[in-house]
Amino acid sequence: MSESIREVGAGAAEPRLVEALRRRYRAELERPGSAARPFELRTADRSRWPIGDGGEPAFTVTLVNDAGAKALASFDELAVAEAYMEGDLDIDGDLLAALKARPVLADPHPLKYLWATYGAPRLLGQARSDKRWIPSHYDNDPEFFLLWLDRDHRSYSHGFFEHDDEPQEAGMRRKLQFAYDAVGLAPGMRVLDVGGGWGSFFELAGERGVQVTSITISEESERHLKGIAERKGLSHCRVVREHLLEYRPGERFDAIVNLGVTEHLPDYRRTLAQYGRLLEPGRRVYLDAYSGRRHAMPSFISKWVFQGNTSPLNLRRYLAEVERTPFEVVLVRNDRHNYFLTCKKWAERLEEHEDEVVARWGRHLYRRFVLYLWSAANSFETGTLSAHRMVLQLPGADGARLAGRESWN
Repeated sequence: MSESIREVGAGAAEPRLVEALRRRYRAELERPGSAARPFELRTADRSRWPIGDGGEPAFTVTLVNDAGAKALASFDELAVAEAYMEGDLDIDGDLLAALKARPVLADPHPLKYLWATYGAPRLLGQARSDKRWIPSHYDNDPEFFLLWLDRDHRSYSHGFFEHDDEPQEAGMRRKLQFAYDAVGLAPGMRVLDVGGGWGSFFELAGERGVQVTSITISEESERHLKGIAERKGLSHCRVVREHLLEYRPGERFDAIVNLGVTEHLPDYRRTLAQYGRLLEPGRRVYLDAYSGRRHAMPSFISKWVFQGNTSPLNLRRYLAEVERTPFEVVLVRNDRHNYFLTCKKWAERLEEHEDEVVARWGRHLYRRFVLYLWSAANSFETGTLSAHRMVLQLPGADGARLAGRESWN
């Protein structure tokens, strides 16, 4: 479809917006490495405008009302995202393809970014700020998350897949087993589960006789984890609602497992020092996280998904901080494609439950999360974000290392 095709109702449309959009889109299509594809713009009066050359439209953007048109005309990605969530603007077709056009937009919100990243944590403290920010995401109804997470373990972190078509459940099972083996767990040992989420590691390790302490600052997560312990008879496991950096249990653990919480712990030095206080000498920490430039979250994510200074793991800086500690790096592995597959599978399953989610929790929540999950998938696919898993070892007093074959490696 090309711009020479006669537009329907051209006189009633907004030619200045269309021309500006076409100009930006043409520049994006000419950029080396661009993955943007042609699409169709429809205005409230049902006028149809082809945007971009080179084939059939991959998706359709419909301006439902004047608010949607104003949002798109701003070329502000936060305004466009909010218009989509409010229903002022619709996107039909391939949402992942639509997100390839993101470079056409801008993110002009530096003051909000600077306050969340630096101001609030320094003035209010990281732990105090987190206690206000984190519930905005994790205190949604657990049943919402359980509709699209894997059905076996409810793991809200990325899976490890052997091939792209493997179901969520297989990838999550492999990932949890990897973490379990990587820290050398066995029945009777004590493990700290950082950010218990919806109980994936808590339940798996607890059912094997491991004494699991799950720490969380989400009331919904705490309630859900305690329900699992009661139903499964895990009296040897416990749930603590407290921030990791403030946690002082008076005991050391045989292992620490952190599945996707490092993004919420941007003070690497304090976090590693806390690991050192909580871990028995000679034992291990397993962690994984999405990674990229530190404090590089777009405004849509920092306002509507993870409020505050949640940020990707900056691998270079993290490893530099590890060098300041007694910890040894046992393993670092890139998981970018695994995280892409995970977000893609989550988004597809959420779309399967669109009618139920909208009926129970509203269109705004559905669109907020479907946009978030496809945005994340796009970032991993294009390399804007990456992901890593890591195993750290705290040497024993005599320098001893964890015994046993490391077949998990």
